[in-house]
Amino acid sequence: MDYRLEHDSLGEHKVPNTAYYGVQTLRALENFDISGIPIFRFERMIQSLAEVKKAACLANMELDLLPDSIGEVIVQACRDVRSGMLDSQFVVDVVQGGAGTSVNMNANEVICNRALEIAGHNKGDYHVIHPLNHVNLSQSTNDVYPTAFRIALVRYIDDLIRAIRELREGLDAKGVEFARVIKMARTQLQDAVPITLGAEFAAWGVTVGEDIQRLEEMRLLLCEVNMGATAVGTGINSVVGYADLVVEKLADITGLPIRRAENLIEATSDAGAYVMLSGMLKRISVKISKICNDLRLLSSGPFTGLREINLPPVQPGSSIMPGKVNPVIPEMVNQVAYQVVGNDMTVTMAAESGQLQLNVFLPIIAFNLFQGLEMLSRAFVTLRRRCIDGITANPERCLQLVKGSLGVVTALAPVIGYEEAASLVKQAQESGKDVCGIVRESGLPNAEDICSLLDPEMMLAPRERMKK
Repeated sequence: MDYRLEHDSLGEHKVPNTAYYGVQTLRALENFDISGIPIFRFERMIQSLAEVKKAACLANMELDLLPDSIGEVIVQACRDVRSGMLDSQFVVDVVQGGAGTSVNMNANEVICNRALEIAGHNKGDYHVIHPLNHVNLSQSTNDVYPTAFRIALVRYIDDLIRAIRELREGLDAKGVEFARVIKMARTQLQDAVPITLGAEFAAWGVTVGEDIQRLEEMRLLLCEVNMGATAVGTGINSVVGYADLVVEKLADITGLPIRRAENLIEATSDAGAYVMLSGMLKRISVKISKICNDLRLLSSGPFTGLREINLPPVQPGSSIMPGKVNPVIPEMVNQVAYQVVGNDMTVTMAAESGQLQLNVFLPIIAFNLFQGLEMLSRAFVTLRRRCIDGITANPERCLQLVKGSLGVVTALAPVIGYEEAASLVKQAQESGKDVCGIVRESGLPNAEDICSLLDPEMMLAPRERMKK
């Protein structure tokens, strides 16, 4: 036969003989054909589930709750899952009811059947090794799923931190490269005062980089887990000492500073850390989207826009307009940002809607956070490699815009006064004359000294004030 019969509390079901998952996973497949995205799409969650199951197994063995003959093959099966060789067997939809029970059972069944195979038995020989009695011993979905979820989040955060560092390095490098390119700053889309293009890029580098520390603080918070809480935080069906021991094992296995939550009941019901992380991703998204808006604006044209910088051409931009090239990389990052901002609302509502001792909506929180972290990481790397690194400046165009702007008159206000400077701007606008020429015509005794203040290079930093 190409199937085996398995049973649960609802009855028997045919399971494909090739499958490492079992009856409860199969029921979840039938019930939750929702997103079309199986949980194995987020591989770090599968890896962390294997680590949690291995830690529990080792703790149970040390406490003499699980025979070594069974525990050792379960540990080996967990290693195989952790390596990725069984990823395709984690098939339940990422969006599901049951607070993650289907994911936990998927892990229990895959690990159990792999352990049976290692031990020389057939899949489904649960009288030898059982997915619940052995693999899930001393555990509940309600501590396994959130603990694995948090470990996976830490790993995804690490990916994002690396991507942010890489992007900041790229922005900082452009800050150095463009340090002597003088351009006009703008406020409210109107001419302001001169700055350098390098200073603009360096400022973006700071904007991006300042979130690294916040993320590092977040990952430490997520290392506080409720493992050992079992169903609601009381530790029912576990033994004295298990909670501390399993957390100790988990810290050793993951290499992370995992620690047990102070109050396991609170830790089982509260989703505040996820709201905080989601808000942080929203903040990161808003800032990077603003930077990408600026990049698109500064490169606009190229003949009828600002054209202060050139974005690297990565693909033709139009099916009808020959030669057109669009800022597709910044546009992509904008869209990622919009997705993450929308995800934040989902996480917020799901966290708020959990009732009493358990938040059953962790799967949708996990989906949105995993998706946001992955998309941001990839977007940052792509932005650096496919856009930032290839940006070139148009220094002549930048200087032309500075010289053609009346914003430079700002430098005269401390010397001749705000009202007089404003009058000069008005005269220049009405007459079309050069500001310096108007100053000379005014008969001011220090006209040449005043004109020297209009040098853009003298406006890039504080300086000694001239006497009026």
